[in-house]
Amino acid sequence: MFDVIICGGGPTGMMLASELRLHGVGVLVLEKDREPSTAVRSLGLHPRSIEILDQRGILDRFLAAGTQYPGGVGRFAGITTGAPVELDSAHAYILGIPQPITDRLLTERAEELGAEIRRGARVTGFTQDEDGVDVDLADGTRVRSRWLVGCDGGRSLVRTLLGVGFPGEAAQTEWLLGEVAITMPADEVAAVSDRVRQTHRGFGIGPAGDGLYRAVVPAASVTEDRSVPPTMDEFRTQLLAFAGTDFGAHDPKWLSRFSDATRLAERYRVGRVLLAGDAAHVHPPLGGQGLNLGIQDAFNLGWKLAAEVDGWAPDGLLDGYETERRPVAEDVLTITRAQSVLLSPEPGPQAVRRLLAELMEFDDVSRLLAERISSIGIRYDVGVGDGPGDEDAPDLLGRRLRDIPLAHGRLYELLHDGRGLLLDQSGTLSVAGWEDRIDVVSGAGDLSDHLGAPAALLRPDGHVVWLGDDQSALVRRVRKWFGAEGGPPARL
Repeated sequence: MFDVIICGGGPTGMMLASELRLHGVGVLVLEKDREPSTAVRSLGLHPRSIEILDQRGILDRFLAAGTQYPGGVGRFAGITTGAPVELDSAHAYILGIPQPITDRLLTERAEELGAEIRRGARVTGFTQDEDGVDVDLADGTRVRSRWLVGCDGGRSLVRTLLGVGFPGEAAQTEWLLGEVAITMPADEVAAVSDRVRQTHRGFGIGPAGDGLYRAVVPAASVTEDRSVPPTMDEFRTQLLAFAGTDFGAHDPKWLSRFSDATRLAERYRVGRVLLAGDAAHVHPPLGGQGLNLGIQDAFNLGWKLAAEVDGWAPDGLLDGYETERRPVAEDVLTITRAQSVLLSPEPGPQAVRRLLAELMEFDDVSRLLAERISSIGIRYDVGVGDGPGDEDAPDLLGRRLRDIPLAHGRLYELLHDGRGLLLDQSGTLSVAGWEDRIDVVSGAGDLSDHLGAPAALLRPDGHVVWLGDDQSALVRRVRKWFGAEGGPPARL
């Protein structure tokens, strides 16, 4: 029996598999497709996702395969301001990297850590009891695990079979997307694209490498089944309708559809089954947050589920996944809805767009929007004031800590193993009894400039859950987030 079965081998599923394997959890990933997709649905990674890769020691792989765009962080609905937005991050840039490469690198990481991955394994059903989950496959086999996580996309079978509601708005607009060869000269393509985008910001065409062009164009209508790709004739018809030319498009590498459907799962967990990524939320693609949101879901869930499997999770830790991540998804739905409206060519939305462009000239406004899109500004409610000696709630509490220099190297270099971390400037604090879950850096250097406190406790995902210098307050926080003293009970 496996500890965890993950249904879906996309970026969310593979990130989750890696996080679980860091803690020795037995993982099986079931992916229905036999071959990895070549469709480039996502073109980049945001600063928080880049930080996550750095925290786990694999960022160099992605940097080698991508291109850094510092100016891309401050864009909202395609609106740009004069000066680049200054974010509190060592990675204040968009990393341009096609999704198939991101998928490949995350898959390689999961395999390196020992996750078992089965391709061509289509889940058809499951049943759960108080001890585990039986998962049925299309080939007639059945596998069992202690937990099941649905990372199987917006049309999630896991969510459907769970009976979890997926309320929201149905698609009002659909776009066609693909990579195609064209015959029109490059300078003419650029001129036509610039002209069309002045009135139709949902249109675009540009070089995608290897002699191909990536094109996106509004569809004629919303289809009932967006899993069926458009035909080349349909694609050319829409290019002609919006641009006055089909650019001589031919020989598509791939074609796909996407829409502005906006939905959020009513629950992220039922018993021993959880949802993550697009299985829990779908939204318009404006701002490119979909893939990033899924990776960050997995990063939040991984250590909590591993703690549950290993037997040391304190009460409520696993349920904290939904408590923390569902509001984040709600916020993403809000800002993607807003951006969708601002792309409309109608006079009302265009008036709001012009007004917002003026407001974004103020640094505080542009920074706020950039922090929300990049997820740098997320602050979880980690609780304060639970006993004598606790500090008040400084702004850093509940937030992720940016990469900072320490006496023993960079902070993110100390988070590669996915364990908790105590930074102690004085060297007098102790987490004795939790050495199996928390690393300690004593004499970490002068932390006051970075933390405003002499010591900090970080969760495995880098979020600060305690600041101060009082040993008894520290112990209370350690118990809250890392369970009881002593090693965890033997795994059953």
